[in-house]
Parts: sequence; C-alpha cells; structure tokens
Amino acid sequence: MTNPVNIPRPRDGILDIAAYVPGKSTGSGTGKLHKLSSNESPMGPSPAALQAYAECAQNLALYPDGGSGVLRDALARAHGINPANIVCGAGSDELLQLLASGYLQSGDEAIYTEHGFLVYPIIIRANGATPVVVPESDLTADVDAILAAITPRTRIVFLANPNNPTGTYVSFDEVKRLHAGLPEDCLLVLDAAYAEYVSRNDYEAGMELVSTSRNVVMTRTFSKAYGLAGLRLGWAYCPENVADVLNRIRGPFNVAMPSIAAGAAAVQDSAHLAKAVEHNDVWLPKVTAAVEAMGLTVTPGVGNFVLVHFPQDGAKTAAAADAFLISNNVVVRRMDAYGLPGALRVSIGDEAGCTAFVDTLRAFMSE
Repeated sequence: MTNPVNIPRPRDGILDIAAYVPGKSTGSGTGKLHKLSSNESPMGPSPAALQAYAECAQNLALYPDGGSGVLRDALARAHGINPANIVCGAGSDELLQLLASGYLQSGDEAIYTEHGFLVYPIIIRANGATPVVVPESDLTADVDAILAAITPRTRIVFLANPNNPTGTYVSFDEVKRLHAGLPEDCLLVLDAAYAEYVSRNDYEAGMELVSTSRNVVMTRTFSKAYGLAGLRLGWAYCPENVADVLNRIRGPFNVAMPSIAAGAAAVQDSAHLAKAVEHNDVWLPKVTAAVEAMGLTVTPGVGNFVLVHFPQDGAKTAAAADAFLISNNVVVRRMDAYGLPGALRVSIGDEAGCTAFVDTLRAFMSE
C-alpha cells in the first residue's frame, strides 16, 4: 500500500495488517436482542465483583496499584502458584501483545495454527516478524505439523487451547510433546482463555509446564467464565525470566483500580464461577444436539460456544443463515475471517438466548 509523502509514515508492514473486527452487537429485528457473537458469559459477573467495583468509585482520583498486588495474590491462592510469576494486563490480548513485543523483531518467525485466534497475526506483524500458519487436522492443532514448521528463526509458538473458534483442544500429553520438540530459545504461549470450561481428564491449562520450564507462558482471561469482559482483564503465569521482561515493558498502571478489585473478588467467589460452568455444561450439549437434529454438522468443542457448519451452496449457506438470524435479533459470528466461510460460531447464552437461536435456526432450515 502506498503512503502519501505529506503524512507520517508508519513502520513497514503496519498497513498490511488486517484490523481485528469484533462480533456484531446489533440485530435488525424487533423485540429482545440475543447477542451470541462474542462468547460472553450469560451469568454476568459475580455479585462480589460488582460490589468491589462499585466501592472503587470514591477513589478514582488515585492511581491503581501498578503491580496489581491484590489480584495477583488472589490468583496465587486460588491456583497454588507464586504471585511473583503472575503478570496482569488489560485482557489477555494485552499480555499476548506484550509477549510479541518482548520477543519478536524483524527477521523472526512466530507460528500459529490456521484457524487460530485472529489477534496472533496482528501482533506478529506489528512487531516486524513473519507469521507462519500451520495446517490443522480435523480443525484441531496438529503437533507434528507445528514441529515441522520450526526453523532457526522461530521465536514464539502461539497455541490457543481450547481454540477459538473451533472449540477443539490438544491433550496435555500432546502439549508436552510439542514443548519437548521446541528449541530452548523458542517461547511456547498457551492461550487458555476457555480453560475454566474444560473438565476433560486429559486436559491441563499449562500451569505444570510453566512451573517446570523457562520457555512456557500461560495466558488467561476474566472475559469469559468470570463475566468481566467489559473490564478488559487478564493474567499470565510465567517463568521468572519472562515475567521480568513483561514487567519491564508493560504500562506502569496498565490495569485499572476497579478491574483489580473486581477481579480479585471474582476469583474468590468460586460458587459463582461454578454456576457459570454448570450452565455451560447443560446448554452446550443441548444446543449441539438441537442443531445436529436439523441435519447440520457441529464441531465437537469444549468452550462456551458451538461452531456450526452449513452447505457451501444453495439456499442454506452460513451467510443466508446469518442474515436470517440477524433479521430475528439473534446475533452470531461469521467465520469468513478465520478461513471458515461455511460456518457460524454461536455463543452459549442464557436459556432465552439459546432457545431463540435454536428456534430461529430451525425456522430458517425449514423454509
């Protein structure tokens, strides 16, 4: 892309980045809007988190704790880890960006899988490095394919586990095999944004590997199961050497005071988190079964969403279904940008939202 000579010139490669486009928030129908496009928690935040947030109102003239100490301590107690190895950020997105800024530069490569989170190529290119996209197997990260793509220039491997938007995951044994095959100077970033929803015996979010390695980081978020997406709050569990890098380059007050307080309260309200997970455990299989009964394919997933596949041609395409859903105030997520134009990602909402989606989709399929 050309740049006019009379305006500031961005760094090479910046204008080649496709900006991230979030899920839609509006429909075109009447009545209640059912927003199922962003994987938000239908249970909302913990009442304790709301109270902690409100109590900060009288102190907004003050800077927050630059180290997010209360939140790091709460996370450390909840997970049995050292608070010194925790770095908090404005969503796990900021932490992923900091990792890219701290470890990538021009000439480097970073790997992610073909249907991985769209933030990965953005932050890789933004730091002058080259994204390397690795094929998946049955919409699941393929460890052998990742290892085959490693070169002397590879500095980071980003692995969303479970993955968004497919909902699939890699077993802990496979993650350990991946780590064992990486060079010691290559950082493995385990993006575990949906870990709270996974109860499979062969899954582990990454804490064990971080605790025993110097080149593994696990990132987590409060945006999903904790219902705090509006606060932009996340955390990373890192080896000491990585935490040191992130703390050197992050903003001095990168997490707001109300976010710290609400996050700490949310972590301590384990009963509310359990309710959110239980709701998902009930409605994820219900929605999956209802969609499959319509003759459509659903990728088996373990997050708080389903990936629904439609015919590529004819009147029942993903685009046609999306338009019909929007016209009935049911908003889901198109998957074209993820290389899945024949699919829609649908968040597990509250009972009314799930019912509205199933009923509206059934009406579309029976037209």
